[in-house]
Amino acid sequence: MFKVIQRSVGPASLSLLTFKVYAVPKKDSPPKNSVKVDELSLYSVPKGQSKYVEESRSPLEESISQLRHYCEPYTNWCQETYSQTKPKMQSLVQWGLDSYDYLQNAPPGFFPRLGVIGCAGLIGLFLARGSKIKKLVYPPGSMGLAASLCYPQQAIVFAQLSGERLYDWGLRGYIVIEDLWKENFQKPGNVKNSPGTK
Repeated sequence: MFKVIQRSVGPASLSLLTFKVYAVPKKDSPPKNSVKVDELSLYSVPKGQSKYVEESRSPLEESISQLRHYCEPYTNWCQETYSQTKPKMQSLVQWGLDSYDYLQNAPPGFFPRLGVIGCAGLIGLFLARGSKIKKLVYPPGSMGLAASLCYPQQAIVFAQLSGERLYDWGLRGYIVIEDLWKENFQKPGNVKNSPGTK
């Protein structure tokens, strides 16, 4: 039994050794010519001419093709509309996030003032019963009045800017009306002689 163990241990320990073996060509063998890739049968190209033949379409492929051609203008319109509205929607979302952050960290006294302005709008809506013109004028007017009482500095700045704009628009309207009056109602023959002219 001891001899069997010795014999089995010897070859097993040799299998764990690594060594390199170098092969040397024989000196009396003739040199071989190398074979080109084209000469191998595996890479040979057939001599005949190949021609591409398109397969006939199945009825399912035909109906899908017709559906794609029919829907193409609509998909292009949807892509254009999406590309035009995407920046607007992103700015709207950003405005919403900014408003949310502002409301989370609102300055002191903001929510009571907001409540007063909202109640003023509801009172204006209550007072405007019956007339559509009153419904358009009373609620925004009462909310504007309440907002000017809650935020007097901003109301002064807003009144100055809006007053300047109203004055500018009124001046432009006056100039347009004056030009129209001169063109249509004052003709060269109707001008009366002043006292100093003959």
